[in-house]
Amino acid sequence: MDSTSDEFKESTNLVGNYQGERNEANERHGQGEAKLPNGDMYKGEYAYGKRHGKGTYQFKNGARYIGDYFENKKHGQGIFYYPDGSKYEGSWLEDLKHGVGVYQYANGDTYEGDWMRDMRHGKGTYLFQESGSKYKGMWANNNIEMTGEYIHSNFRFKGSFVNNKPKGPGKFVFDAGYEQHGEYRQDEQDEDDEDEVPVIRWIPKSITGPTESPEKETPQKETSEISPPELQKTEVA
Repeated sequence: MDSTSDEFKESTNLVGNYQGERNEANERHGQGEAKLPNGDMYKGEYAYGKRHGKGTYQFKNGARYIGDYFENKKHGQGIFYYPDGSKYEGSWLEDLKHGVGVYQYANGDTYEGDWMRDMRHGKGTYLFQESGSKYKGMWANNNIEMTGEYIHSNFRFKGSFVNNKPKGPGKFVFDAGYEQHGEYRQDEQDEDDEDEVPVIRWIPKSITGPTESPEKETPQKETSEISPPELQKTEVA
């Protein structure tokens, strides 16, 4: 699905079949049910002609929203079910995911944490269903940024990130008690080769922990050991 399309925008057209309460000005006001001209349906509370309060909006494409409204917009707490099986449950601000919420993606991945204007932004935890690994830390504009921690089955990486990739100082922490300190650096690129993919390498500097050699537990120096699987795109409601 194209998350930038209009397929999840709710109709504000008041023409259509309506059954429910009205005020003295004959506006939809109180409990009501409407079948909209575009095939969508709404059942819930109205105030002065607008969806306002608790309600359920059913899209003709199979999507569904259950939650709070404020002057025709999703605002407050609500759950949005997408046609592909994904779901968002949490805070809304003027039709946008904003505040704290949980997004369950169609492939089983889950993000729980802060949102800002439909994007993962602030503190959050992303669980990769296929591998069982997870990332806990900071986000900015849907990307992993600043400080965070990747947690794998037998080791963790704590450090800094830029645009979803580790960069700068960090450390690997192994279940056996070892810690390997170092930093991630990007190899210099050939200025004439614009298509060259930058390689980020782990540069080990020191090891702390038990006196026995931890070489067998030292991670690969390439970022493939800790780079995340592809982060799932968040649909826009």
